[in-house]
Amino acid sequence: GQNPLLHAHSVDAAQQGFPKACKTAKACKNIGLNSSYPHKRKPYRSTIWKNTGISKTEDEKLQLALARGQSPIFIELPPNLKNLAKECFVEMRLVYNKNHKFYQWHVVVDDGMDSKVASGTNVIGIDLGEIHPVTATDGETSVVFSARALRSVNQYSNKWLASFQRKISKKKKGSQSYKRMMGRKRKFLAKQARRRKDIEQKVSRAVVDYAVERNCNEIAIGDVRKVANKCKLGKKSNQKVSNWSHGKIRTMIEYKANAEGISVTMVKEHYTSQTCPNPECQHKYKPSGRTYRCP
Repeated sequence: GQNPLLHAHSVDAAQQGFPKACKTAKACKNIGLNSSYPHKRKPYRSTIWKNTGISKTEDEKLQLALARGQSPIFIELPPNLKNLAKECFVEMRLVYNKNHKFYQWHVVVDDGMDSKVASGTNVIGIDLGEIHPVTATDGETSVVFSARALRSVNQYSNKWLASFQRKISKKKKGSQSYKRMMGRKRKFLAKQARRRKDIEQKVSRAVVDYAVERNCNEIAIGDVRKVANKCKLGKKSNQKVSNWSHGKIRTMIEYKANAEGISVTMVKEHYTSQTCPNPECQHKYKPSGRTYRCP
């Protein structure tokens, strides 16, 4: 057979990817998500270097080991990571971004900081929205995180994406002008994705800071994962819901909250807008307007 190219532990990581994917698919099915087990070979897969295949050089570069007899790969680190010790680099991944058609280096770094323990006992409830990303309350105070810029970025992306698609449809597939237009489209979408991620990171940080300020030890997030399942919302509403990044914001809130010692739970939202907030009543009544009046 051919001589191996990858480090032995990188080969192990590739082989361990299949049972991990099966475990993830099973967990998704158990919570009701429409997911399938891995059934075909992917054209592009992430290459993983574990900490046993990572070392640092004297000029503050990362050295990634390959198979015996192969020259290692040297990676230039950004300024904020150059001073870290070799033990801080837990994992390195070479990931193919299929949407933007280029490879990216992903590095996992251990900052050496232990998770905090929340000292408070309060609970805040969070409602994720398409217009306003997050609305939060602890029963005494309420705050709306109205990042309208996020919706603006999505609308701008949709507008220019439609323009790109009209121009691309007039080009001959495989021609030089077709390739140039596809390159411009990918570059534009990559830039817009970075803008969205920056806003989502700031929103999630503001939410966790609010939880810490209110002495919270638990965050309850409304479960909206199935909001668009088997629903025909119309052309415009379907586009808005498809751009709604509630999953990303929820994930960002979770790992930021865990670092502060705050637990995050998912709460079903069935009939929450129709149920009387008085714990002694709990009567269900569908309001007609923005003001709820219990009959």
